Amino acid sequence: MKIREATRDDAESVSQLASEFHRYLRSLGDPTRFNFNAEAYVRDGFGPNRAFFGLVAEEEEKTVGYLLYHFGYDTDHSRRLMYVIDLYVDLEYRANGIGKALMKRASEEALSQGATDLWWGVYERNTSALKFYESLGAKHIKGVYFMSIKAEALSEKST
Repeated sequence: MKIREATRDDAESVSQLASEFHRYLRSLGDPTRFNFNAEAYVRDGFGPNRAFFGLVAEEEEKTVGYLLYHFGYDTDHSRRLMYVIDLYVDLEYRANGIGKALMKRASEEALSQGATDLWWGVYERNTSALKFYESLGAKHIKGVYFMSIKAEALSEKST
């Protein structure tokens, strides 16, 4: 197994794995209207104003997993953070250490960029993901809720 930085050339394989991930989340009841695809991967993951970075896991030159992330900052604790956007490993390749290897490589990248912690969200019904993250030593953060609003809802244009 090999973990490497994601490239533009990984667009189709990452998009295919993301589609599998989205189907899995929908099977758990996630109502999100997913629309991440190869075009969005290239548009937002590369170029001068990239929104994310990525890692891919390969087995015999086949992409079997990916992890996407970006960096942020926590003023409460005055620290840089890495936010893991997505982590997914093909069902056929699970329980072989690939997810752990992707998280380990992400943590090494975080440290190299001055980030002290990794953060991520988990769909509440995704118990297998929760168990996996807990097996790594991750802790559930109590008392914090993720919130969201469309930017245009608060912009000058909408008032």
